[in-house]
Amino acid sequence: MPHLHPRAAAQESVFARMSRLAAQRGAVNLGQGFPSAAPPEFLLGAARGALGRFDQYAPPAGLPALRDALGADLGVDGADVTVTCGATEALHLLTLALAGPGDEVLMLEPVFDVYLPQVALAGARGVTVPMTLDPARGWQFDLGALAAAVTPRTRALLLNSPFNPTGTVFTDAELAGIVALARQHDLWIVSDEVYDELYFGPRPTSLRSLAPERTFTVGSAGKRLEATGWRVGWIVAPPGQTPGVLGLRQVTSFSAPAPLQAAVAAALPAARESGFYAGLRETYGARMTRLAAGLRALGATVFEPRGTYFLTALHPTWTAEGLIDSGVAVIPGEAFYAQHAAPAGLTRWAFCKSDADLDVALARLSQADQTVRL
Repeated sequence: MPHLHPRAAAQESVFARMSRLAAQRGAVNLGQGFPSAAPPEFLLGAARGALGRFDQYAPPAGLPALRDALGADLGVDGADVTVTCGATEALHLLTLALAGPGDEVLMLEPVFDVYLPQVALAGARGVTVPMTLDPARGWQFDLGALAAAVTPRTRALLLNSPFNPTGTVFTDAELAGIVALARQHDLWIVSDEVYDELYFGPRPTSLRSLAPERTFTVGSAGKRLEATGWRVGWIVAPPGQTPGVLGLRQVTSFSAPAPLQAAVAAALPAARESGFYAGLRETYGARMTRLAAGLRALGATVFEPRGTYFLTALHPTWTAEGLIDSGVAVIPGEAFYAQHAAPAGLTRWAFCKSDADLDVALARLSQADQTVRL
């Protein structure tokens, strides 16, 4: 019998595994980043209204109404927007469009788990530069180390701000340094900005605003609107580059679900006008504080994020396996490392869950901590 190609040997992701184990064991799932709450009613109502009206294929670039709505929301030309089946497909399309055999794509580590496999599927090589974790100063980014990793084979920088899993939001000075580096070596920039509305402090600066001629921006309605299962994402391309992306878009999933695109198109202005994002930040900020305080009370060193809905923590005796045995699912730090060693005792915690879920998780951890080393 013929054999599957070796690329088909990919294993179950740690996110899927921890969610599966959480469901099997009745654990509180603070691992995979999906909210406990239902999406807002203005989004659900728009979806109900779209059914029966937008039920056939959408154009590969996306429904014109959604491209226009994204253009208005993001301050770009809707013609430069391509709608995708979630941000994951957007990133996959961009790695195929920007790199191939013999090329390198540079990124930071810890690294979101799809980045390196997607680069490998394009036939290219992912190169990671480690961030450092200082117990007092938190996660630190070294522009000099990033610059030192550039080679003649480097084609693109793949960055994430706000950054999953660390919660880092790059400063304007750091972004300016990244742009200068990209221009010096004539590199593309892929800026994964799916958490662009989930920040605590000043609004993050988009790399697109600093280098529009070379930056592809990736976004996600699922992250913005509490609907991760809808799989509506997008790419904002530099002017003139959308046709190249669309050529690949036609042979992947062809188009994202039409009724959900129509619903997102209607929901984007409603979210902005109603203050939905500000309310989301306020709610998540309170939950972050709640979870961080509880973990610190149990002896963990907590690194509060400036963006995303994740925090990272260090504890000398905690492991993801031990925690799930105690009824709480989290993501182990090593899941975000492939080319360097993860800090010992590192875990990532999702606080996009209900207050009740967070309280149950902390109570279980407290009870376990009194009886056995996790």
